[in-house]
Amino acid sequence: MKKIIFTSLMISLIAFCAVSAQTVTQSANPVGKWKFEAPAAPEGYNTGNIIISFAENKYSSAVSMTGSDYVIPGDKTKVENGTVSFILLLDGTEITINLKAESSTKMTGTALAPDGEIPLTLTKELIEK
Repeated sequence: MKKIIFTSLMISLIAFCAVSAQTVTQSANPVGKWKFEAPAAPEGYNTGNIIISFAENKYSSAVSMTGSDYVIPGDKTKVENGTVSFILLLDGTEITINLKAESSTKMTGTALAPDGEIPLTLTKELIEK
């Protein structure tokens, strides 16, 4: 009888851990369109969208500024352990973007430029059904 109870308890524990792990993975998924704000950035570069995509087992990124149709592709996009990083070539200057997921709909981070570090806040744009 103890063996049956122990086995049932172990199966329940394993199932709970598996479900919990799936929930964390889904909530940390950065793929989608994110609205960003960078109040300390120069005018024209302080708001826009960051798009993170996943295709062919590879992440990619792109940035567009508010008021512009031009899309700047990101380079060396990495997604791991709830963080996203990529490099932008903006007006001939290399900018490194480092982001950390705060929740499934919010990320914070920095844009590292030669002039210094600029704080970023991102909010995920939810797809209307």
